[in-house]
Amino acid sequence: MGRTATFDRADVIESARDLFWSHGYEATAIPDLERATGLKRSSLYHAFGSKKGLFDEAVENYLTEKVRPLLARITDESSTPNALATYFETLAKSVSTADSHPGCLLIAAANSPVGADPTVSAAISGYYDELFVAFRTGVGRLRPHLTASEADGRTRALVALTISALALARTNKTLALANLHAAQELLDAKG
Repeated sequence: MGRTATFDRADVIESARDLFWSHGYEATAIPDLERATGLKRSSLYHAFGSKKGLFDEAVENYLTEKVRPLLARITDESSTPNALATYFETLAKSVSTADSHPGCLLIAAANSPVGADPTVSAAISGYYDELFVAFRTGVGRLRPHLTASEADGRTRALVALTISALALARTNKTLALANLHAAQELLDAKG
């Protein structure tokens, strides 16, 4: 009979998420995960199957705890027309002040070998889709006069600027913030 887990799974996943977010999947070694989570290698493998299994759960935690709450502020029925502008302000503040978790866990993964893994690739594509749906909702509320085609085009540009900013946040905050500023200007454009 196996031993009962004596750790808080959510805490372990969150600690691993923060480590993966800071260092990336490939640069995070099992001893790093042992230190961050307080679990031994055997317990990590027993609970999650592999480092990749832990990463998959960390990605889902990232989406649930970090991404979707921000997007919900845009898509919620009670959201104001300025909700998308507020999102960009929040994101710019996060990029300008982040030291330990720069950028986006998923965008960093997309630009590394783990991004080719089918589960990770699906999560990244799903993230893009969630951004598009939320931003399209925000654009529609702020600029209801735009045609569907115009709103879709503006939304795609806003998503692209956001993803670019999140990719640059790790290496050049100035350029990342410039892209977020460009997104805000595009959002503010009346036409």
